[in-house]
Amino acid sequence: MDPATAYPVSFSVDYPDRRLDRVTTVFRILFVIPIAIVLGSVNGGSWQWSSGQTRMVAAGAGGLLFFGPLLMIVFRQKYPRWWFDWNLELARFSNRVGSYMCLMNDTYPSTDEHQSVHLDFAYPDAARDLNQWMPLVKWFLAIPHYVVLAFLSIGGFFVVIGAWFAILFTGRYPRGMFGYVEGVFRWYNRVVAYAFLLVTDAYPPFRLSA
Repeated sequence: MDPATAYPVSFSVDYPDRRLDRVTTVFRILFVIPIAIVLGSVNGGSWQWSSGQTRMVAAGAGGLLFFGPLLMIVFRQKYPRWWFDWNLELARFSNRVGSYMCLMNDTYPSTDEHQSVHLDFAYPDAARDLNQWMPLVKWFLAIPHYVVLAFLSIGGFFVVIGAWFAILFTGRYPRGMFGYVEGVFRWYNRVVAYAFLLVTDAYPPFRLSA
């Protein structure tokens, strides 16, 4: 794709051009439980810490910091780098677990290594790259995407079931099915980056492709 038209959030999963492990595929819903518990332990809705008489709270959307960056962008035109790094790495971890659950690889998800799942977006200069007031309405502007993603996710559910049978009998994930599921993940990550991570003001495109 022309770099001039490429969306500033990139996502891809390496296609496993080999035979996948049938045993872990059959019992994937069980194998994923331990790492899902780990993800859940860092994926809460809020967290807080105390220092003397001071208590600070940062609210998030499923573990991703949302209200803190929103307030900082609106009132200070800043996006603290360590908040950005937390959101990016948690999003990457969540996608590794999600991709594993959707049978896109049989390598167990790592808590820190990127493995075959690639998600990236640039750290924004809030004063230069982001509109100061857009964070207040981005979640609302993204409503059409929520609707489309609901239908795409339903389709993805049945595609993954089909892929489960395909891997069981052939050991392979059909490339067309793989591309569809990858596209749904890509679309979802673009919307999250725009509406909740607040790292870009570019409106997400309505497409599955890169």
